[in-house]
Amino acid sequence: MALFIHLKTVSQLRGRGDRIAKVTFRGQSFYSRVLENCEDVANFDETFRWPVASDIDRHEMLEIQIFNYSKVFSNKLIGSFRMVLQKVVEENRVEVTDTLIDDNNAIIKTSLNVEVRYQATDGTVGFWDDGDFLGDETLQEEEKDSQETDGLLPSSLPSSLPSSRPGSWPPGEKSFRRAGRSVFSAMKLGKNRPHKEEPQRQDEPAVLEMEDLDHLAIHLGDGLDPDSVSLASVTALTTNVSNKRSKPDIKMEPSTGRPMDYQVSVTVIEARQLVGLNMDPVVCVEVGDDKKYTSMKESTNCPYYNEYFVFDFHVSPDVMFDKIIKISVIHSKNLLRSGTLVGSFKMDVGTVYSQPEHQFHHKWAILSDPDDISAGLKGYVKCDVAVVGKGDNIKTPHKANETDEDDIEGNLLLPEGVPAERQWARFYVKIYRAEGLPRMNTSLMANVKKAFIGENKDLVDPYVQVFFAGQKGKTSVQKSSYEPLWNEQVVFTDLFPPLCKRMKVQIRDSDKVNDVAIGTHFIDLRKISNDGDKGFLPTLGPAWVNMYGSTRNYTLLDEHQDLNEGLGEGVSFRARLMLGLSVEILDTSNPELTSSTEVQVEQATPVLESCTGRMEEFFLFGAFLEASMIDRKNGDKPITFEVTIGNYGNEVDGLSRPQRPRPRKEHGDEEEVDLIQHSSDDEGDDGGDLASVSSTPPMRPQITNRNYFHLPYLECKPCIYIKSWWPDQRRRLYNANILDHIADKLEEGLNDVQEMIKTEKSYPERRLRGVLEELSNGCHRFFSLADKDQGHSSRTKLDRERLKSCMRELESMGQQAKSLRAQVKQHTVRDKLRLCQNFLQKLRFLADEPQHSIPDIFIWMMSNNKRIAYARVPSKDLLFSIVEEELGKDCAKVKTLFLKLPGKRGFGSAGWTVQAKLELYLWLGLSKQRKDFLCGLPCGFEEVKAAQDLGLHSFPPISLVYTKKQAFQLRAHMYQARSLFAADSSGLSDPFARVFFINQSQCTEVLNETLCPTWDQMLVFDNLELYGEAHELWDDPPIIVIEIYDQDSMGKADFMGRTFAKPLVKMADEAYCPPRFPPQLEYYQIYRGNATAGDLLAAFELLQIGPAGKADLPPINGPVDMDRGPIMPVPVGIRPVLSKYRVEVLFWGLRDLKRVNLAQVDRPRVDIECAGKGVQSSLIHNYKKNPNFNTLVKWFEVDLPENELLHPPLNIRVVDCRAFGRYTLVGSHAVSSLRRFIYRPPDRSAPNWNTTVRLLWGCHMLCNGGLSSHSPGEVVVSMEPEVPVKKLETMVKLDATSDAVVKVDVAEEEKEKKKKKKKGITEEPEEEEPDESMLDWWSKYFASIDTMKEQLRQQENSGADLEEKEEADNTEGLKGPMKGKEKARATKEEKKKRIQSPGPGQGSEAPGKKKPKLDELKVYSKELESEFDNFEDWLHTFNLLRGKTGDDEDGSTEEERTVGRFKGSLCVYKVPLPEDISREAGYDPTFGMFQGIPSNDPINVLVRVYVVRATDLHPADINGKADPYIAIRLGKTDIRDKENYISKQLNPIFGKSFDIEASFPMESLLTVAVYDWDLVGTDDLIGETKIDLENRFYSRHRATCGIAQTYSTHGYNIWRDPMKPSQILTRLCKEGKVDGPHFGPPGRVKVANRVFTGPSEIEDENGQRKPTDEHVALSALRHWEDIPRAGCRLVPEHVETRPLLNPDKPGIEQGHLELWVDMFPMDMPAPGTPLDISPRKPKKYELRVIVWNTDEVVLEDDDFFTGEKSSDIFVRGWLKGQQEDKQDTDVHYHSLTGEGNFNWRYLFPFDYLAAEERIVISKKESMFSWDETEYKIPARLTLQIWDADHFSADDFLGAIELDLNRFPRGAKTAKQCTMEMAAGEVDVPLVSIFKQKRVKGWWPLLARNENDEFELTGKVEAELHLLTAEEAEKNPVGLARNEPDPLEKPNRPDTSFVWFLNPLKSARYFLWHTYRWLLLKLLLLLLLLLLFTLFLYSVPGYLAKKIIGA
Repeated sequence: MALFIHLKTVSQLRGRGDRIAKVTFRGQSFYSRVLENCEDVANFDETFRWPVASDIDRHEMLEIQIFNYSKVFSNKLIGSFRMVLQKVVEENRVEVTDTLIDDNNAIIKTSLNVEVRYQATDGTVGFWDDGDFLGDETLQEEEKDSQETDGLLPSSLPSSLPSSRPGSWPPGEKSFRRAGRSVFSAMKLGKNRPHKEEPQRQDEPAVLEMEDLDHLAIHLGDGLDPDSVSLASVTALTTNVSNKRSKPDIKMEPSTGRPMDYQVSVTVIEARQLVGLNMDPVVCVEVGDDKKYTSMKESTNCPYYNEYFVFDFHVSPDVMFDKIIKISVIHSKNLLRSGTLVGSFKMDVGTVYSQPEHQFHHKWAILSDPDDISAGLKGYVKCDVAVVGKGDNIKTPHKANETDEDDIEGNLLLPEGVPAERQWARFYVKIYRAEGLPRMNTSLMANVKKAFIGENKDLVDPYVQVFFAGQKGKTSVQKSSYEPLWNEQVVFTDLFPPLCKRMKVQIRDSDKVNDVAIGTHFIDLRKISNDGDKGFLPTLGPAWVNMYGSTRNYTLLDEHQDLNEGLGEGVSFRARLMLGLSVEILDTSNPELTSSTEVQVEQATPVLESCTGRMEEFFLFGAFLEASMIDRKNGDKPITFEVTIGNYGNEVDGLSRPQRPRPRKEHGDEEEVDLIQHSSDDEGDDGGDLASVSSTPPMRPQITNRNYFHLPYLECKPCIYIKSWWPDQRRRLYNANILDHIADKLEEGLNDVQEMIKTEKSYPERRLRGVLEELSNGCHRFFSLADKDQGHSSRTKLDRERLKSCMRELESMGQQAKSLRAQVKQHTVRDKLRLCQNFLQKLRFLADEPQHSIPDIFIWMMSNNKRIAYARVPSKDLLFSIVEEELGKDCAKVKTLFLKLPGKRGFGSAGWTVQAKLELYLWLGLSKQRKDFLCGLPCGFEEVKAAQDLGLHSFPPISLVYTKKQAFQLRAHMYQARSLFAADSSGLSDPFARVFFINQSQCTEVLNETLCPTWDQMLVFDNLELYGEAHELWDDPPIIVIEIYDQDSMGKADFMGRTFAKPLVKMADEAYCPPRFPPQLEYYQIYRGNATAGDLLAAFELLQIGPAGKADLPPINGPVDMDRGPIMPVPVGIRPVLSKYRVEVLFWGLRDLKRVNLAQVDRPRVDIECAGKGVQSSLIHNYKKNPNFNTLVKWFEVDLPENELLHPPLNIRVVDCRAFGRYTLVGSHAVSSLRRFIYRPPDRSAPNWNTTVRLLWGCHMLCNGGLSSHSPGEVVVSMEPEVPVKKLETMVKLDATSDAVVKVDVAEEEKEKKKKKKKGITEEPEEEEPDESMLDWWSKYFASIDTMKEQLRQQENSGADLEEKEEADNTEGLKGPMKGKEKARATKEEKKKRIQSPGPGQGSEAPGKKKPKLDELKVYSKELESEFDNFEDWLHTFNLLRGKTGDDEDGSTEEERTVGRFKGSLCVYKVPLPEDISREAGYDPTFGMFQGIPSNDPINVLVRVYVVRATDLHPADINGKADPYIAIRLGKTDIRDKENYISKQLNPIFGKSFDIEASFPMESLLTVAVYDWDLVGTDDLIGETKIDLENRFYSRHRATCGIAQTYSTHGYNIWRDPMKPSQILTRLCKEGKVDGPHFGPPGRVKVANRVFTGPSEIEDENGQRKPTDEHVALSALRHWEDIPRAGCRLVPEHVETRPLLNPDKPGIEQGHLELWVDMFPMDMPAPGTPLDISPRKPKKYELRVIVWNTDEVVLEDDDFFTGEKSSDIFVRGWLKGQQEDKQDTDVHYHSLTGEGNFNWRYLFPFDYLAAEERIVISKKESMFSWDETEYKIPARLTLQIWDADHFSADDFLGAIELDLNRFPRGAKTAKQCTMEMAAGEVDVPLVSIFKQKRVKGWWPLLARNENDEFELTGKVEAELHLLTAEEAEKNPVGLARNEPDPLEKPNRPDTSFVWFLNPLKSARYFLWHTYRWLLLKLLLLLLLLLLFTLFLYSVPGYLAKKIIGA
């Protein structure tokens, strides 16, 4: 045991110096000798040996370090090389040449060449000798070696060697062949170890006997866990996938890009907490470019809308899911102005679609203002958003009264995991540069310019446009540049995390006329970020992304332009773009922040070219081994195949080549030599290197058959090779490959398990355990591999973060897989399988690498220089690595490719025909690793080089010539096909199969008019020549393609589907004997496009023709079928073993037959055929009069396979017998699986089997909450063994003979109630018992809906518990079946307890209390049929089809092809039957197995249809509403209830019943439709639903009239059925031949061996009690499923919810209709009058509100004179809406303290629906409306305080809204009244005005301040008094302070008046009061002034006088 390291050379060293190497393994190091003075190459050529004691682990590392040696100083490290020893352990020898990395972990140029060998303990060294090295071996070693490994390696005999020696190589060739071998694991190549695939060869019976597992593991030698032994996979194709071939992809057609129907429905319910004062809000809903608006609500911050909008789209999924749904609230929008935006919310459609049920229901959207990101939230809008595609049906959660208080924070409109508080963030999309753009303008002008000016311009003007979250930004245009440089960034501002998942980056060409897209790339933000605790923000690059689209040749009208827009799969490389993305979370408190969210474009800092990775030279090699199935349409011009990678290899229109990387000159030594042999077809490259050959030489195709050509390559296989330069980012692809490998393995394993479950093979759980083990091992492998070259300089942040998160994900996945493995038991396989599917999705998601590196490879088929068809192969699948897990899955393997038409041409039928089938070998890797590139080819070829004279081994061949070929014979055993595609207008096909193998094809015979042909034919292909070694073909035969066609008498055959198979190979030296031969028939799934189109049952064997010729082959010893000509049937060992079966057919009747060729069907007959035998029904003589058959049961005997899976289908055909013996086919139906009709006689050896199963089933029903609503007369099924029931000594034993007792205990109930009453007094006065006369059917309905919601809530809650429970169960193990029953009982009891106690968070008035008092019915949220298995308990309905099966484009769906229905049944059983069956009492031999079926004579029935209501109707009018009414059709009866249409409602309550008399069978299909009433023109159909009444009528589930919960003779719960429970019970017992019913003693009835007990008295309407048996009879009926043998669940009293469908929009629901149907035979007593379910009339009430006082109102005004703060207060209130009934008090002027006195009364009359808690208003929508529309709004009283202004608008001060059903009780004094009362922060008792009737108190009034926070702006004292209309009439009061009962005038202070009306008063009160001292001072001053003035005035006169008079 030792490890040898042979260090050979280190090259490309820098400078000159002494070199030394250090080699380390397991901590022990060796140094090499010092090489002195060496320059760029150091030849160490030294071997080091480590003896090892323990086996080397595959994860161990080897490290080699190269130093510059210094005698004085310490050695300086040049670089180091680390290697995982995985390959070494597997191969025992590996040779590596690789680059070193420096101490910063960056790659340097220096590379080293080392060989590692390992001698293992068991002596199985590889078969290599010491001399096996490139170039240094002599011929003798060569020879010795080759003989040793003969059967394994290719041998060719070149002329230079003596041909006697078997297997020698020319020296150059052998070298890389040898080392190349090491790429594949030793296991698979069958070196001298046991063949790993042996134990799991698919042909052995895959059932492991119940051996001890550990035991088995030892047997299998390789320590293989039996659990991981794989069984035969889904198709034989995937079974033995080995190393030389990769799986082909069966599905052909591109699935994306095709438009589909979508419907987005948005219900805007209400808005709350809108920011702004006194607004008039409108909600705008915008989806894509469509906008719709709600109506405007005035003066409210919490408007209620309840409006429903629907948007219809017909686009492809990609476009749909990127559309943005935007909900915005606009303030005061009207015709003249657009209004101001309050706030908006947006998310993309994809987010909604990815929600469970594709919807958000009753969630609150948070509004934010995009123009002001520093502001907080702007309010909430409550809405429902749903997105429906074709075929999705949305389960509408039940919309009944929303009693649960709206918890806004808990129900936000956000996907799971998104935090409620989202922050603003900037998204920087950095656009650096692009390369390789195609030319986008015509070259005409350019050539003119070039001629005149001489300048040569690039013909494209690119710019980049980025779309994100409904906004777009674009970079500048770079004129005329194929390699534009932008260095710009586009900045988006949006909330983070964003609800838009994808960002679209598009390179566009700027053009004067219109800009077109050059290429599009989508960035999926989920892939570039991680929201976990250790997650990271979105980040990307700088990295290159590749864009693909249409072909590069420029045409003015590009038919594939859609591909450039990112729709569909690109068919050619368009360009690559270097971009980066980063996200910065904004700190909105920062004042410098620009608060707008406009898109900005700025300069970005340029990055170095090297940041995306070092440019490396990559080498792509391809060899075309076969080209066949070339479509004849392509003509017989020579055909060539072109392979391109990026623009490399594209000779025709590559045009702008990527620039070659510059630094290529330095190591030109060996490349100089290469220069000489340039092949002529490519330009000499400046770098001096070999030229590329990218296309095969043209070759004329030859004819294979009438549809296909092939290219005759024979032994000469053309090759291509391309050199290209790309940044070296292989690590990304490697990691993706590792994940892909894990995922592929998982997928294959899961398919196996599913297949095992489907085919009922034993032990699927073992296989699943093995799959999980493989998964956890794979996850651990990822760790050791993915973490390499971490510090690589070109690693982006995303690379590092993704690696971390992948590691975390895989670690947890590995652990989960491990723990799951322990939990996999036989009964949990299916659940665990679902969990594993999640793993698979997660792995696929992780493997998708968002940062591209090497572009995908395209293979184009060209004819006449035109591109015809292509295939695209991801580059990662071809990438080479020496670590097996990192290797691309198709690298160095032969891949079968089917070429398809590009773009839209590939849609539909054109996409199904194969354009060409290639067998192509591909290899892609670094040029320096390319010595291994031929290693995976089938062996036995010689290379043909471009230049013969130079024997350079490194030169790739231009073709391969195979010298080894084997002769084979293929036998295709085509047995039968089933469920094929209907290709003719008759609804049938004339199928034949065409089998292709290599370039031969053969057909089976054509079988006419069938969808289930049994060909039973063996096709023999002779003289097949396969190239390569025999043993490789044994592992890897080529695949067989089988195509099914429909033969047409005219024109060419139609394609019906295709499948692939792999033959089982027998070598000449193998014996033809079990276990492998003869092969077993297997089912192969047939595909047509992406859809499955049936199954083929066949087997294929490929037999080698040995030296003795065909004589050695197993003889074809079947009789040649002489009737069918020389057709050989499938031989005996392969065809299935048959035994005799009898098929009994019940012919009941035919229904709804449509016309055939315009003639009506008059005399139909049914033909039944199965496996060539059959029977015909009797003829119906007059279809119109009676479409039923008169002979009911017929039978025929037929030989069917023992194996039920191989049973042929049974065909039902209906023909119309016309005059003169002509027959016309009406329609047909194929029963593809007879399984459900097979009757297996019960095993009499287990007597109690039946009972036990019934009981278990009963318990199962109970667990499922079938009876969980608890009510008086709850049935308690006492089924515990050995528990005596009071006074009755009967025990319950679990066998068929014992009696079981079921009793109903009422006494307990009564006690409960009393207890509750006592308790209730303490909490709240208990609601009084509802008065019987008050209750109606609606009370019952709403109570039932509450129950249903409660159950749903519990299911959600218990979902989590169940899983925990399950895990506990698993540990317990099975302890007998009783265990389960006890558990069932326990959970049932829990449920009861839960239901009775009111839910958490509900007030004391929660409906939980009502539960025990009301009888309930069952509300089904879907059709009744789905609940009761379509009522096909004995009568089945088979749809008869005719016409071709639709493809998507012509869309003829199953419904459109249905031409009628056949009713009947089948019973298949082996003959003879055990005798005791026919000996049973009353056995009627004419009915065979169909005993006890009713007669099918016509019967008259009264059908009573009750239509309750419709929900979510599709709007039919422009205003987004509809005016629905009901229309009912049954036979000739057509009722249109047009006059009772309901105006402008999408959720109308109809509440109507309709009686129709019908006679079955003629009239049995009931259609209930909802139409939209239109004033002008015809009424439009909104949707309809169809009910088959006949199946319901005859069903054993008794769907004629539902069984109520309790029996009563009067009141709201009156018994509807004309037969009483006791009569029904008697009849059921008689029909089911059950012993009973035996009534007595009172309150007890015995049926069969069950005893039921219950109340024995009933009250009539006068309160008299009478004895009755009805209660116990009813309790027996409600438990009828527990009755042995005859029991089944009876339909309860119910309401079903049926989807409405419209034929114009197939598959998309247009709303739901709630209804139920009763049927009464006319020959029985007539039923009573129909129940009255007319909608409840709202009750009239009057609410009297007295506003007494206000206090602490904020003071708004400044006084005109005094500047004091004051307010002129008035109070406004309304109930229905501000427009309708607002009322204002008078104004309390000039309040200085915020106190106001009013004594003012409002009167609000209103109509109220108590059950729905809504006020009903009827009003005209606008002046143009034809009639009034009814609205339902919540009962909310709004009180507002205002400041009155005379000259300007009044100022709004504050408001409170009281929900009359639950509002906080008012405070006793103003002091106690706080703001918290309204905000709900303190626990205030809630009251309901409907219960309290009168409430008085103080309530706070709130408004928002500038910071959007609530503040207290006043308090109001009010009194609320509620009276019914009658009481109000008796006791009238006046409005305001008027008579009668006037209120006294308020005692206001003297200051309260209007100043400009009373000037004197204001002077007195304001001026004098405030300024009296000032006024006195002023007066004094004035007097003084006056005196002074007088003085001045009089002084001169006086002086003059004085002077004169002096």
